[in-house]
Amino acid sequence: MKPLVGVIFLVLTICGVRADIGHARANRPLERRHQGHHWNKRADTNGTTTAAISTSYSTTATSSATSAPATTSDIYPPPKYVNGDGDWAQAVAQARSFVASLTTAEKVNLTTGQDTGSRCIGNTGTVPRIGFNGLCFEDGPLGVRSTDNNSAFPAGVNAATTWDRDLILQRGVAMGEEFRGKGVNVALGPMMNLARNAAAGRNWEGCGADPFMCGVVSVSTINGIQSTGVIAVAKHYALNDQEHYRGQDGDEAYSSNEDDRSFHELQLWPFAESVKAGVASVMCAYNKLNQTSACENRAILNDILKEELDFQGFVVSDWAGIISPYGSVMNGTDVNMPGFVKYGNAVQTNPVLANNSYWGANLLAAVQNGTIPEARLDDMVVRMMAAYYKLDQQDRIPPVNFDYATSSTTVNGVVVNEHVNVQSDHYKLIREIGAASAVLLKNENRSLPLDLSKISILGVFGNDAGPNPNGPNSCSSRNCDSGTLAMGWGSGTANFPYLIDPLAAITNYVGNNSLSTQISSVLSDTDYASINATAATADTCLVFVNADSGEKYITVEGNVGDRNDLYLWHNGDTLIESVAANCANTIVVMHIVGPVLVEAWADHPNVTAIINAGIPGQETGNAIVDVLTGAVNPSGKLVYTMAKQRSDYASDILYVAEVESAAYTPQINYTEKLLLDYRWFDANNITPRYEFGFGLSYTTFAYSSLSVSGILHAVTEYSTSLASRKGNSIGGPSGLYDCALTATYSIHNSGAYDGHEVSQLYLSFPESAGEPIHVLRGFERTWIEKGKNAQVQVSLRVKDIAIWDVITQSWVVPTGKFTVWVGASSRNLPLSKTFII
Repeated sequence: MKPLVGVIFLVLTICGVRADIGHARANRPLERRHQGHHWNKRADTNGTTTAAISTSYSTTATSSATSAPATTSDIYPPPKYVNGDGDWAQAVAQARSFVASLTTAEKVNLTTGQDTGSRCIGNTGTVPRIGFNGLCFEDGPLGVRSTDNNSAFPAGVNAATTWDRDLILQRGVAMGEEFRGKGVNVALGPMMNLARNAAAGRNWEGCGADPFMCGVVSVSTINGIQSTGVIAVAKHYALNDQEHYRGQDGDEAYSSNEDDRSFHELQLWPFAESVKAGVASVMCAYNKLNQTSACENRAILNDILKEELDFQGFVVSDWAGIISPYGSVMNGTDVNMPGFVKYGNAVQTNPVLANNSYWGANLLAAVQNGTIPEARLDDMVVRMMAAYYKLDQQDRIPPVNFDYATSSTTVNGVVVNEHVNVQSDHYKLIREIGAASAVLLKNENRSLPLDLSKISILGVFGNDAGPNPNGPNSCSSRNCDSGTLAMGWGSGTANFPYLIDPLAAITNYVGNNSLSTQISSVLSDTDYASINATAATADTCLVFVNADSGEKYITVEGNVGDRNDLYLWHNGDTLIESVAANCANTIVVMHIVGPVLVEAWADHPNVTAIINAGIPGQETGNAIVDVLTGAVNPSGKLVYTMAKQRSDYASDILYVAEVESAAYTPQINYTEKLLLDYRWFDANNITPRYEFGFGLSYTTFAYSSLSVSGILHAVTEYSTSLASRKGNSIGGPSGLYDCALTATYSIHNSGAYDGHEVSQLYLSFPESAGEPIHVLRGFERTWIEKGKNAQVQVSLRVKDIAIWDVITQSWVVPTGKFTVWVGASSRNLPLSKTFII
């Protein structure tokens, strides 16, 4: 293997540029010997060496600064201080000048959240004497939460399912504009935890099960949000993959235990890509990683994020995610939100009090008595203010004009809600993404698109087809599943300005386009007498079903965040079977948060079409009508595998810990290593119901003429010494992001409709590299008119053809035979080309 560190000479001949790239990095011991933290080297099941991040210091909480170790910096060496690398130099300089003018108390005030009783879900302190009003932090990943006159965008998983970088970018821009319009400095998103468990409650907030895909989605979203001057937050760092035992809800936070190579190649990937893109903030998670809380985990916060990736922004805790005062500060967390120790404390509205905040008065005392270096406190504020200046927030963000805790205009005679309308024409983009994210899973007998001239009676079935009778915002944080499902539940939600349900949109379309078609509907999931009778009279039947999930602090229909199973809710299977038993042309539309099991009815001869519409936001009904009627030719592709049975997946939710005790840390071991989702199915020869990347169209496409050019040439000289993680290149060594090769191929639209095709490129590594059979490394969504050809180019970077070497702690390009595969899904790859490095 050829390390991409040490002294490296790579000759790249792609993108019309020749680049000679060299990096020199100092030696670094594999085992870190400062007190309380080390790296363990061990052998994995394949005999290759892996490293597990391990920490052994105590995480016992304390509420008094005087109980801290006499010299905290002896146990917790300060994390790397920000140095203004890349295009951060001016912002860091401005931040340092600002911090130099502050007192110690003012600096502490800016790093400790001021409870959840202010106008935003998170608020830093202020510096009144110089007119600084602090920063407003607000949820969430699909729009501004807990306000009005805002948009409710399609969820992150729907954005991913479009496989369209431009649409995802536009979504980020539109959300950023709305956050800015409300006076929000920091938008708490995007969420980029991989969908490791099919039933995980917050999968819908994220971007699917593949790290490369999540990297693209996250970067496009961040670029969009931050282009408006709003700080984006990459969350939840890291391995935050289920809701049960997440901590902060009366139970002990689980420990996610993963080896170093898998962490770098999977879960870290989207965060690293986000750092490279310039994300200004990262949120540390509730859970532990290899036995240490994420918000005081030196290995991931300092060694990886701030040193290896040279992150220039600030780390903010998840809300009440700090579990001790000194480990969090000295291991890399920069901002404590919302300031108090835990939810439910009687004095939580006074987070600066010593008995209610791990920071606040405790942090001030610790700095004043020398327990924590003031230089560390300075760095915490510099990092936050550098993000503020980097995005020119002093000129671009207006004052906060809403109050997340109330919809009232005034409180005690003071105006707290100005009801600023920030929606613009974003409904158009929301509708476009909703339609573009619909995945056509089955279409027999050309049942779609609908031809109203052949339909006398159109049957519409299911509670999911209609509205919530109490209004779309009647359930706080969407903590119910009534009416059509357009988002999950929890802190990742937003209020609907309105919600177009499918029946309303269908009724409107039929009324405007047909004089003869009648609609007959049953919005009950269980009134089988009416369902059977109505289905028997209909020419075509549309059945709407759903499956919901969310965050653990809310329980919906017995589901504590994570789903209890992978079945459709409200007896959806029975509803579909009942309609199909009476209607020869039954079309199923699923509004779902993630994979569901469809074996009971997917092969039913009367189920002629199936659409996975995800959770598309406020334009749900209009978006699905666009697809059903052919106004939009579906092009969405799955970003997760839909299995035939739950046991086919590599991992599952830990619902019950081995020991039910507040003193026991539930253990979640990532034994699948690199074999996440489709990689597991491929390696174990498991046939899925619908594979990762799958999605049909109303037209057909043929692939041909694959060529690969600009291949990375041989490295002739390199160092074999251990490489230091420390560097001054944001996102890792800059050479990782240079072009390594380009694949070019042709796609012919051989069908009867114009449409988009999402072509996918997968890479197989040399056998000795120990990689999965193939991994996603590129994709493009291309518009092709019927009968026409399109030539597509996909470029791969050095990082895309490299693997993480735990010995040298660096990315290396293995030698041997690689294969590029191109096609329409992870299991439909008609083109291939090999090359040797």
